[in-house]
Amino acid sequence: MPLYLQESRRIEVLMMIGYGEQVRSHAVVAVLLSENHPELSPISQGSVSKIYAQYRDLSHVRDVNRQRQPRINEEDKLNVLLEYQEHPVTPTRKVARKHGVSHTTVRKWLKEAKMHPYKIQLMHELNEDDPDRKVDSKKRTDRVASKIVRSHP
Repeated sequence: MPLYLQESRRIEVLMMIGYGEQVRSHAVVAVLLSENHPELSPISQGSVSKIYAQYRDLSHVRDVNRQRQPRINEEDKLNVLLEYQEHPVTPTRKVARKHGVSHTTVRKWLKEAKMHPYKIQLMHELNEDDPDRKVDSKKRTDRVASKIVRSHP
């Protein structure tokens, strides 16, 4: 069962309300519709009032377009991506404020472009003796581990 009335049922509600001196109350119309259409879930007096108000205000009872998410502005998306190419360490929230979009949208756009919104962490440069230090550290760790194993039977 649909959660809302089809357009033909809403027109029927308006006809049941009547016009001029032959007007029924919205509560009576709700009961009449429920009696005439037992296959439908019962309609409330408030629903009848909303249908009537829509007709009175808009002169139709078609489905009103509900507010949707704004469409992605390709220009904004391109500007965000270009800004990250120029300044890759800029926080997503700052870029979002600047372009008037949410920070999650900025992160999504970066992900789609296979870019990473993470701050770059500079590492120390490698020296010639770096591999030697790694090997020395491994040997020390192995020696300590072997002492621990020998001391615990």
